[in-house]
Amino acid sequence: MVDALVVGGGQAGLAAAFELRRQGFRPTVLHAGAEPVGSWPHYYDSLRLFTPAWLNALPGLPFPGEPRRYPFRDEVVDYLRRYANGLECEIRTGAHVTSVSAADGGHLATTADGSQHWGKVLVAATGSFVRPHWPELPLDDYTGQVVHAADYRTPTPFAGQRVVVVGAGNSAAQIAVELAEYADVSLATRAPVRYLNTKPLRPDSWLWPVLGAASRVPLRSLSRGGTGTVPVLETGGYRAAIEERGRPDRRDMLWPDGQKQRVDAIILATGYRPALDYLSTSGVLDGNGRPRHRFGVATGCPGIGFVGLEYQRTVLSGSLGGVGRDARYVATKIA
Repeated sequence: MVDALVVGGGQAGLAAAFELRRQGFRPTVLHAGAEPVGSWPHYYDSLRLFTPAWLNALPGLPFPGEPRRYPFRDEVVDYLRRYANGLECEIRTGAHVTSVSAADGGHLATTADGSQHWGKVLVAATGSFVRPHWPELPLDDYTGQVVHAADYRTPTPFAGQRVVVVGAGNSAAQIAVELAEYADVSLATRAPVRYLNTKPLRPDSWLWPVLGAASRVPLRSLSRGGTGTVPVLETGGYRAAIEERGRPDRRDMLWPDGQKQRVDAIILATGYRPALDYLSTSGVLDGNGRPRHRFGVATGCPGIGFVGLEYQRTVLSGSLGGVGRDARYVATKIA
Protein backbone atom coordinates (compact mmCIF):
# COMPACT_ATOMS: atom_id res chain seq x y z
CA MET A 1 0.00 0.00 0.00
CA VAL A 2 1.18 3.53 -0.82
CA ASP A 3 -0.21 7.01 -0.33
CA ALA A 4 -0.62 7.82 -4.01
CA LEU A 5 -0.52 6.18 -7.42
CA VAL A 6 0.54 7.89 -10.62
CA VAL A 7 -0.41 6.10 -13.83
CA GLY A 8 2.04 7.07 -16.55
CA GLY A 9 5.75 7.83 -16.37
CA GLY A 10 6.14 10.52 -18.99
CA GLN A 11 6.46 14.25 -18.44
CA ALA A 12 3.01 14.54 -16.83
CA GLY A 13 3.45 11.57 -14.53
CA LEU A 14 6.92 12.60 -13.37
CA ALA A 15 5.73 16.14 -12.62
CA ALA A 16 2.73 14.74 -10.76
CA ALA A 17 4.96 12.51 -8.62
CA PHE A 18 7.18 15.47 -7.75
CA GLU A 19 4.24 17.63 -6.68
CA LEU A 20 2.59 14.80 -4.73
CA ARG A 21 5.79 14.43 -2.73
CA ARG A 22 5.69 18.13 -1.95
CA GLN A 23 2.21 17.54 -0.54
CA GLY A 24 3.54 14.84 1.78
CA PHE A 25 2.56 11.77 -0.25
CA ARG A 26 4.74 8.75 -1.01
CA PRO A 27 3.80 8.14 -4.65
CA THR A 28 4.45 5.09 -6.80
CA VAL A 29 4.60 5.64 -10.56
CA LEU A 30 3.21 2.83 -12.72
CA HIS A 31 4.61 3.11 -16.24
CA ALA A 32 3.84 0.73 -19.11
CA GLY A 33 7.08 1.42 -21.00
CA ALA A 34 10.62 0.22 -20.46
CA GLU A 35 11.85 3.53 -19.02
CA PRO A 36 10.09 6.63 -17.66
CA VAL A 37 10.57 9.01 -20.57
CA GLY A 38 7.05 8.91 -21.99
CA SER A 39 6.55 8.82 -25.73
CA TRP A 40 9.43 11.11 -26.66
CA PRO A 41 11.72 8.39 -28.11
CA HIS A 42 8.94 7.47 -30.55
CA TYR A 43 8.44 10.92 -32.07
CA TYR A 44 9.92 11.76 -35.48
CA ASP A 45 13.67 12.20 -35.55
CA SER A 46 13.81 15.88 -36.49
CA LEU A 47 11.29 17.04 -33.88
CA ARG A 48 12.22 20.26 -32.10
CA LEU A 49 10.26 21.95 -29.37
CA PHE A 50 8.24 24.94 -30.52
CA THR A 51 9.12 26.89 -27.37
CA PRO A 52 12.51 27.81 -25.84
CA ALA A 53 14.25 25.50 -23.39
CA TRP A 54 13.60 27.71 -20.38
CA LEU A 55 9.85 27.37 -20.92
CA ASN A 56 10.04 23.57 -20.79
CA ALA A 57 11.43 22.83 -17.35
CA LEU A 58 9.60 20.45 -15.04
CA PRO A 59 9.27 21.50 -11.38
CA GLY A 60 12.53 21.32 -9.47
CA LEU A 61 14.93 20.91 -12.42
CA PRO A 62 15.88 23.57 -15.00
CA PHE A 63 16.24 22.41 -18.60
CA PRO A 64 20.02 22.11 -19.16
CA GLY A 65 22.11 24.07 -21.63
CA GLU A 66 21.48 27.39 -23.29
CA PRO A 67 17.97 28.40 -22.18
CA ARG A 68 17.28 30.45 -25.34
CA ARG A 69 17.17 27.65 -27.91
CA TYR A 70 14.66 25.16 -29.31
CA PRO A 71 15.72 21.73 -27.94
CA PHE A 72 15.65 18.59 -30.08
CA ARG A 73 13.72 15.43 -29.27
CA ASP A 74 16.70 13.52 -27.91
CA GLU A 75 17.57 16.38 -25.56
CA VAL A 76 14.12 16.03 -24.04
CA VAL A 77 14.59 12.27 -23.63
CA ASP A 78 17.87 12.82 -21.79
CA TYR A 79 16.26 15.49 -19.60
CA LEU A 80 13.39 13.19 -18.61
CA ARG A 81 15.83 10.39 -17.75
CA ARG A 82 17.71 12.73 -15.48
CA TYR A 83 14.49 13.98 -13.92
CA ALA A 84 13.21 10.46 -13.23
CA ASN A 85 16.52 9.45 -11.66
CA GLY A 86 16.27 12.39 -9.26
CA LEU A 87 12.75 11.63 -8.06
CA GLU A 88 12.64 10.15 -4.59
CA CYS A 89 9.83 7.74 -5.31
CA GLU A 90 9.31 4.25 -6.68
CA ILE A 91 8.91 3.99 -10.45
CA ARG A 92 7.71 0.62 -11.73
CA THR A 93 8.31 0.12 -15.46
CA GLY A 94 6.53 -2.52 -17.53
CA ALA A 95 3.46 -1.88 -15.38
CA HIS A 96 0.59 -1.47 -17.86
CA VAL A 97 -2.50 -0.47 -15.88
CA THR A 98 -5.63 -2.09 -17.32
CA SER A 99 -8.27 -1.02 -14.79
CA VAL A 100 -8.89 1.24 -11.81
CA SER A 101 -11.64 0.72 -9.25
CA ALA A 102 -12.62 2.15 -5.87
CA ALA A 103 -11.45 0.04 -2.91
CA ASP A 104 -11.05 0.57 0.85
CA GLY A 105 -11.47 4.32 0.69
CA GLY A 106 -8.95 4.67 -2.12
CA HIS A 107 -8.23 3.38 -5.61
CA LEU A 108 -7.05 -0.02 -6.78
CA ALA A 109 -5.03 -0.20 -10.00
CA THR A 110 -4.67 -3.57 -11.72
CA THR A 111 -1.88 -4.15 -14.22
CA ALA A 112 -1.70 -6.49 -17.20
CA ASP A 113 0.25 -9.11 -15.24
CA GLY A 114 -2.49 -9.27 -12.60
CA SER A 115 -0.69 -7.36 -9.86
CA GLN A 116 -2.68 -4.80 -7.87
CA HIS A 117 -1.64 -1.49 -6.36
CA TRP A 118 -3.66 0.58 -3.91
CA GLY A 119 -3.42 4.30 -3.26
CA LYS A 120 -5.42 6.83 -1.30
CA VAL A 121 -5.29 9.12 -4.34
CA LEU A 122 -4.58 8.46 -8.00
CA VAL A 123 -3.35 10.71 -10.80
CA ALA A 124 -3.98 9.64 -14.40
CA ALA A 125 -1.09 10.92 -16.49
CA THR A 126 -0.95 8.56 -19.46
CA GLY A 127 -1.01 11.19 -22.18
CA SER A 128 -2.42 10.39 -25.60
CA PHE A 129 0.37 9.17 -27.91
CA VAL A 130 -0.84 5.56 -27.82
CA ARG A 131 -4.24 6.70 -29.08
CA PRO A 132 -3.68 8.60 -32.36
CA HIS A 133 -6.77 10.15 -33.90
CA TRP A 134 -7.74 8.72 -37.30
CA PRO A 135 -10.43 10.97 -38.78
CA GLU A 136 -13.01 9.67 -41.21
CA LEU A 137 -11.89 10.57 -44.72
CA PRO A 138 -13.32 9.62 -48.14
CA LEU A 139 -10.62 7.07 -48.95
CA ASP A 140 -12.73 4.11 -50.05
CA ASP A 141 -11.06 3.85 -53.48
CA TYR A 142 -7.59 4.81 -52.29
CA THR A 143 -5.01 2.02 -52.37
CA GLY A 144 -1.89 3.92 -51.33
CA GLN A 145 -0.18 4.11 -47.97
CA VAL A 146 -1.89 5.80 -45.00
CA VAL A 147 0.08 6.39 -41.81
CA HIS A 148 -0.39 8.54 -38.74
CA ALA A 149 2.23 11.05 -37.66
CA ALA A 150 2.76 8.79 -34.64
CA ASP A 151 4.46 6.34 -37.03
CA TYR A 152 6.43 8.92 -39.02
CA ARG A 153 10.18 9.00 -38.30
CA THR A 154 12.17 10.35 -41.26
CA PRO A 155 11.38 11.68 -44.75
CA THR A 156 13.68 9.31 -46.65
CA PRO A 157 11.13 6.46 -47.12
CA PHE A 158 8.92 8.95 -48.99
CA ALA A 159 11.63 10.31 -51.30
CA GLY A 160 10.34 10.95 -54.83
CA GLN A 161 6.73 10.20 -53.90
CA ARG A 162 3.53 12.23 -54.03
CA VAL A 163 2.54 12.79 -50.39
CA VAL A 164 -0.39 14.51 -48.71
CA VAL A 165 -0.04 15.59 -45.08
CA VAL A 166 -3.40 16.10 -43.38
CA GLY A 167 -3.51 18.59 -40.51
CA ALA A 168 -3.07 22.25 -39.65
CA GLY A 169 -1.07 22.22 -36.41
CA ASN A 170 2.60 22.56 -35.54
CA SER A 171 3.50 18.94 -36.23
CA ALA A 172 1.68 18.94 -39.57
CA ALA A 173 3.55 22.04 -40.69
CA GLN A 174 6.91 20.75 -39.50
CA ILE A 175 6.51 17.33 -41.13
CA ALA A 176 5.17 18.74 -44.40
CA VAL A 177 7.98 21.30 -44.74
CA GLU A 178 10.61 18.68 -43.96
CA LEU A 179 9.11 16.21 -46.44
CA ALA A 180 8.94 18.84 -49.19
CA GLU A 181 12.73 18.64 -49.51
CA TYR A 182 12.39 14.98 -50.55
CA ALA A 183 8.94 14.60 -52.12
CA ASP A 184 6.07 16.37 -53.87
CA VAL A 185 3.98 17.39 -50.85
CA SER A 186 0.61 19.03 -50.27
CA LEU A 187 -0.69 20.09 -46.86
CA ALA A 188 -4.43 19.35 -46.76
CA THR A 189 -6.47 21.37 -44.25
CA ARG A 190 -10.14 22.21 -43.67
CA ALA A 191 -9.32 25.93 -43.57
CA PRO A 192 -6.28 28.11 -44.18
CA VAL A 193 -3.46 27.49 -41.73
CA ARG A 194 -3.43 29.95 -38.85
CA TYR A 195 -0.07 31.31 -37.69
CA LEU A 196 0.52 32.86 -34.30
CA ASN A 197 3.21 35.09 -35.81
CA THR A 198 4.10 36.03 -39.37
CA LYS A 199 7.91 35.96 -39.14
CA PRO A 200 10.13 33.29 -37.56
CA LEU A 201 10.30 33.84 -33.81
CA ARG A 202 13.82 33.44 -32.50
CA PRO A 203 14.19 31.53 -29.23
CA ASP A 204 15.86 34.60 -27.67
CA SER A 205 13.05 36.97 -28.69
CA TRP A 206 11.75 39.37 -26.05
CA LEU A 207 8.23 38.18 -26.95
CA TRP A 208 8.72 34.75 -25.37
CA PRO A 209 8.33 35.91 -21.75
CA VAL A 210 5.12 37.68 -22.75
CA LEU A 211 3.76 34.68 -24.65
CA GLY A 212 4.86 32.35 -21.88
CA ALA A 213 2.99 34.34 -19.26
CA ALA A 214 -0.14 34.65 -21.40
CA SER A 215 -0.21 30.95 -22.25
CA ARG A 216 -0.34 30.00 -18.57
CA VAL A 217 -3.55 31.88 -17.85
CA PRO A 218 -6.31 29.36 -16.97
CA LEU A 219 -8.91 28.96 -19.70
CA ARG A 220 -12.32 28.22 -18.22
CA SER A 221 -13.98 27.61 -21.58
CA LEU A 222 -11.51 24.82 -22.39
CA SER A 223 -11.16 23.33 -18.92
CA ARG A 224 -12.81 19.99 -19.81
CA GLY A 225 -9.93 18.89 -21.97
CA GLY A 226 -11.50 19.53 -25.36
CA THR A 227 -9.55 19.44 -28.59
CA GLY A 228 -8.76 22.12 -31.09
CA THR A 229 -6.06 23.37 -33.45
CA VAL A 230 -3.53 25.70 -31.89
CA PRO A 231 -2.13 28.27 -34.35
CA VAL A 232 1.23 27.28 -35.79
CA LEU A 233 4.13 28.85 -33.93
CA GLU A 234 6.34 30.25 -36.67
CA THR A 235 9.76 29.18 -35.42
CA GLY A 236 11.26 27.45 -38.44
CA GLY A 237 10.20 29.23 -41.63
CA TYR A 238 7.01 27.18 -42.03
CA ARG A 239 4.84 30.09 -43.16
CA ALA A 240 7.30 31.18 -45.84
CA ALA A 241 7.63 27.62 -47.14
CA ILE A 242 3.88 27.00 -47.29
CA GLU A 243 2.38 30.38 -48.13
CA GLU A 244 5.14 32.00 -50.19
CA ARG A 245 7.16 29.23 -51.84
CA GLY A 246 4.39 26.64 -52.01
CA ARG A 247 6.70 23.85 -50.88
CA PRO A 248 4.58 22.23 -49.65
CA ASP A 249 1.47 23.75 -51.18
CA ARG A 250 -1.73 23.99 -49.16
CA ARG A 251 -4.99 22.52 -50.45
CA ASP A 252 -8.49 22.25 -49.16
CA MET A 253 -9.21 18.81 -47.77
CA LEU A 254 -9.51 16.71 -49.79
CA TRP A 255 -9.71 18.21 -53.28
CA PRO A 256 -13.34 19.45 -53.07
CA ASP A 257 -13.15 20.71 -56.68
CA GLY A 258 -13.30 17.10 -57.88
CA GLN A 259 -9.74 17.06 -59.18
CA LYS A 260 -8.04 13.66 -59.12
CA GLN A 261 -4.36 12.99 -58.60
CA ARG A 262 -2.18 9.99 -58.02
CA VAL A 263 -1.05 10.01 -54.39
CA ASP A 264 1.47 7.53 -53.00
CA ALA A 265 1.10 8.24 -49.30
CA ILE A 266 -1.11 10.12 -46.84
CA ILE A 267 0.26 11.16 -43.44
CA LEU A 268 -2.35 12.06 -40.82
CA ALA A 269 -1.03 14.74 -38.48
CA THR A 270 -4.44 14.88 -36.87
CA GLY A 271 -3.60 14.72 -33.20
CA TYR A 272 -4.39 12.29 -30.43
CA ARG A 273 -7.07 11.49 -27.88
CA PRO A 274 -6.60 10.82 -24.14
CA ALA A 275 -5.63 7.20 -23.44
CA LEU A 276 -7.84 6.58 -20.41
CA ASP A 277 -9.54 3.25 -21.13
CA TYR A 278 -8.32 1.86 -17.82
CA LEU A 279 -10.71 4.30 -16.09
CA SER A 280 -13.79 3.02 -17.94
CA THR A 281 -15.20 1.32 -14.82
CA SER A 282 -14.23 4.02 -12.34
CA GLY A 283 -17.14 6.34 -13.11
CA VAL A 284 -14.85 9.24 -13.96
CA LEU A 285 -15.44 9.14 -17.74
CA ASP A 286 -18.52 10.34 -19.59
CA GLY A 287 -20.41 8.39 -22.25
CA ASN A 288 -17.87 9.42 -24.91
CA GLY A 289 -14.88 8.32 -22.86
CA ARG A 290 -13.87 11.87 -21.93
CA PRO A 291 -12.80 12.61 -18.35
CA ARG A 292 -15.20 14.49 -16.11
CA HIS A 293 -13.04 17.06 -14.40
CA ARG A 294 -12.52 20.68 -13.50
CA PHE A 295 -9.01 21.89 -14.19
CA GLY A 296 -7.75 18.32 -13.78
CA VAL A 297 -9.61 17.40 -10.60
CA ALA A 298 -12.17 14.64 -11.22
CA THR A 299 -15.77 15.57 -10.51
CA GLY A 300 -17.81 13.00 -8.61
CA CYS A 301 -14.80 10.76 -7.90
CA PRO A 302 -12.82 12.08 -4.90
CA GLY A 303 -9.11 11.46 -4.94
CA ILE A 304 -8.64 11.17 -8.71
CA GLY A 305 -6.81 13.78 -10.74
CA PHE A 306 -5.49 14.24 -14.26
CA VAL A 307 -2.28 15.79 -15.56
CA GLY A 308 -1.32 16.22 -19.20
CA LEU A 309 -4.75 16.59 -20.80
CA GLU A 310 -4.86 18.99 -23.73
CA TYR A 311 -6.31 22.34 -22.58
CA GLN A 312 -6.72 20.99 -19.05
CA ARG A 313 -6.18 24.46 -17.60
CA THR A 314 -4.18 26.40 -20.20
CA VAL A 315 -3.08 26.16 -23.82
CA LEU A 316 0.16 24.57 -22.54
CA SER A 317 -1.49 21.87 -20.43
CA GLY A 318 -0.64 19.06 -22.82
CA SER A 319 2.97 20.17 -23.28
CA LEU A 320 6.26 19.70 -21.46
CA GLY A 321 6.13 23.34 -20.41
CA GLY A 322 2.61 23.17 -19.01
CA VAL A 323 2.38 19.99 -16.96
CA GLY A 324 4.32 21.33 -13.97
CA ARG A 325 1.85 24.02 -12.97
CA ASP A 326 -1.09 21.72 -13.58
CA ALA A 327 0.55 18.99 -11.48
CA ARG A 328 0.98 21.43 -8.59
CA TYR A 329 -2.65 22.53 -8.81
CA VAL A 330 -4.01 18.95 -8.98
CA ALA A 331 -1.75 17.64 -6.19
CA THR A 332 -2.83 20.47 -3.93
CA LYS A 333 -6.52 19.94 -4.62
CA ILE A 334 -6.64 16.16 -4.22
CA ALA A 335 -4.49 16.39 -1.07
